[in-house]
Amino acid sequence: MGSHAAPHHPRRFLVTVSGLLLVAGGLLGLPRADAAPPSADACRSTAAHLPRGDCGPFWQVLAEDFNGDRVPLGSFSDCAHDVDTSAAHCGGLKGKYRDNWWAYPTGWPDTAESRGRDVVGVYHPEDTVSVGPAANGDGRMSIRMWRPADGGPVHSAALVPRAVMEMKYGKYSARIKVTKLAPGYKSAWLHYGGGCEMDHPEGEWTGTLSAFHHPCGGGEQGYFPGSDDWTRWHTVSTEWTPGNVRFFVDGRQTGHDTRDVPDEPLSWVLQNESALEGPGAAPGSSAQLDVTWVAAYAYDWK
Repeated sequence: MGSHAAPHHPRRFLVTVSGLLLVAGGLLGLPRADAAPPSADACRSTAAHLPRGDCGPFWQVLAEDFNGDRVPLGSFSDCAHDVDTSAAHCGGLKGKYRDNWWAYPTGWPDTAESRGRDVVGVYHPEDTVSVGPAANGDGRMSIRMWRPADGGPVHSAALVPRAVMEMKYGKYSARIKVTKLAPGYKSAWLHYGGGCEMDHPEGEWTGTLSAFHHPCGGGEQGYFPGSDDWTRWHTVSTEWTPGNVRFFVDGRQTGHDTRDVPDEPLSWVLQNESALEGPGAAPGSSAQLDVTWVAAYAYDWK
């Protein structure tokens, strides 16, 4: 409980941080959401529709609602180009999706392998990620993770919006829902690097939706519960400014931390993978997360 899920692949070193759930966080003087007052985020991002335009100190650099677009399974392929840089791209994508999106390449292991889990995952964006209309016509990016019937590794996916790769500070928002639930699958959308890490939203899909902050200088993680149900639509936002990181769910501030907040450029990784707690995914199972819009903002660029 309370453990985070930074991406683990051969190209990066991860600083290990204590994964204790801070049940007594308030007593220990550690950051929690319990005393955080309800407050709208800077863009008041709570509605079902994609917010457009700048707000407060944030300048919008990405606004994607996935409407009118079809990106079939198989398109997020050939992604091992200039990995982990702003030039990274997937050769199988075309047009604006090639310009705007990258994914961890096929074959990179997900976090469960480094944690010694019985069921692990391997990134396979080519057979997990697609874009198209839902039954009601709403455009969505769908991330359907699955485990082969023969009991092999989970096929997982981590998406990276290219417009905000290696960006310092900013605001990062999305509207999400788990539309098919099964044990053994989770998300940990994050910024990390240099011993720093901010995770939101994070959690096993059968559990709670939370946020975590791992200070750059080490020490206990900040733990901020946000919602007890991934299977309802939620608008999630992270606001990262000098010396501050704030987390919001449906416009309500669920957490705020000021301890050793990152002050270097980091990428936003929409990481979805095999579970780190509870039962692993069963052979032949699958689960799906839908994203109906994504918005991102630079900080104080103007």
